[in-house]
Amino acid sequence: MPHLKIDFDLLKKICETPGAPGFEDPVREVVADALSGVADELRTDGMGNLIVRKKGGSRKVMAAAHLDEISLISTGVDKNGFIRFHTLGGFDAKSLLNQRVIVHGKQDLPGIIGGKAPHTQSDEEKKRTPKTTELFIDCGLSEQEVSAVVPVGTPITRSQVLSRIGNNLSCKSLDNRISVYILIEALKRATVTGVDFYAVFTVQEEVGLRGARVAAHAIQPEVGLALDVTLANDLPGADTHQKISILGEGTAIKVMDGSVICTPKLVAFTEALARERDIAHQRELLTAGGTDTAALQYLTGVGAQVTCISTPTRYLHTTVESCNVADVLSGIRLTQAFIEQIHTYFKD
Repeated sequence: MPHLKIDFDLLKKICETPGAPGFEDPVREVVADALSGVADELRTDGMGNLIVRKKGGSRKVMAAAHLDEISLISTGVDKNGFIRFHTLGGFDAKSLLNQRVIVHGKQDLPGIIGGKAPHTQSDEEKKRTPKTTELFIDCGLSEQEVSAVVPVGTPITRSQVLSRIGNNLSCKSLDNRISVYILIEALKRATVTGVDFYAVFTVQEEVGLRGARVAAHAIQPEVGLALDVTLANDLPGADTHQKISILGEGTAIKVMDGSVICTPKLVAFTEALARERDIAHQRELLTAGGTDTAALQYLTGVGAQVTCISTPTRYLHTTVESCNVADVLSGIRLTQAFIEQIHTYFKD
């Protein structure tokens, strides 16, 4: 097998292309273009999920990696030209303050998320986290200039470029663009599969697993594999049991999260694949949060057997999410092995 390395230019394009929940069109086009000629079928469903199918057998298997990123949506423009907004996905307001954003109106506008200056805050205000309703976006323009191009309901994404930092990659929206990239590369490398394999790049995961629910209901897979990030709390001050996953120790195989308990037999199968191919891996047990794994399991109508290949990631839901290059490559190799070998799972 040729030596794997990161296609930095492709990953950069995937990470930096906007795709707010419900507004995933730009990033979906990037993914569709990257997979041109790779599969037997490539289509977009009514909700916006990109469905990529590789034929190979009668058993249906579905993989899911969500396209959307936590984002904002405009609720109005005040008399001074400042945009008010609502969140799309889970944010800690502290991570929003003083960040650069792009307002995707009739034309893109750069902006800055501002709040009350610390010099004018009361002692009580300094002690608490600001509410998102107290924050605003400053585009440096008048009310008339902003209102002309930013109607209510305009999506807003964070502005950050993909960077190499030591052995790591850092950017906004590695949740879940790193998994999108992993699934693309695995599909390119998987030479054959013995099942009817559906790779679905799902929409609106960050606001309730909505795209995966629709796709899983339509496809009715017997086995589901999600690809997402997981918390790497391998930081100063964290006890061993709080780390969840550790950067540099391999791709993570999910046992459970706050929304799902994975199928033990499928977890064991995936771990066995990793051992057979000498792929660095670790177990993931996250007691909070949820991923498309849950939608694959109990919203399929057949009760699919599920697990998830997770990429350990630090500083989740910030603009500096960070993952390790070696872990990403392990994720590509394990996902490729899963696509090629999942047909043997049904023979047990």
